[in-house]
Amino acid sequence: MSTTDDAVWGGAVRDDAVGDDAVADASAYGRHSGAGTTATRRSLWVEEPARRYRMPDPVRASAVRAVLIVALTLMQATVSFFLTLTGSWLALPMVLGAIAGTVVATWAVLDVLITRQMWNQRHGVVSQPSSTARGGRREARRAGREAGSGAPGRVPRIRPAEGGRLAAHGRG
Repeated sequence: MSTTDDAVWGGAVRDDAVGDDAVADASAYGRHSGAGTTATRRSLWVEEPARRYRMPDPVRASAVRAVLIVALTLMQATVSFFLTLTGSWLALPMVLGAIAGTVVATWAVLDVLITRQMWNQRHGVVSQPSSTARGGRREARRAGREAGSGAPGRVPRIRPAEGGRLAAHGRG
């Protein structure tokens, strides 16, 4: 064996390995060489932070459904095109099916947009400092707290009963 083979197959990259092949082969196997260093392995899996947040589950489910339906519709349209070119009797049913598939695919894509909008409306607006909806709600809560603490004739929403059912349990 040559010194290059010893360096690569010997389990460690030695400093006395001759040639650039030893360094190139060592880097391919996750090892590095240097003066007085021992062989180390890099991690195969490197975790990277997500650039975008994950879509909510209902939105992701409708998006997957839409992609599958659109893919099937495109395949059906391609097959119907080639059947039309060959003059096959299957061309008419396939073209009608492709037209129906186009309608279904259009609805599937609209379903993604509708589901996304419903999710945003039910679970609040996107958390951004410039969101006007959050500022408005914050101001309304602050005004309600200020009005509730200093209002002299304010009646509480739930009044404790003096002799009611909750009084027997220590809640009234």
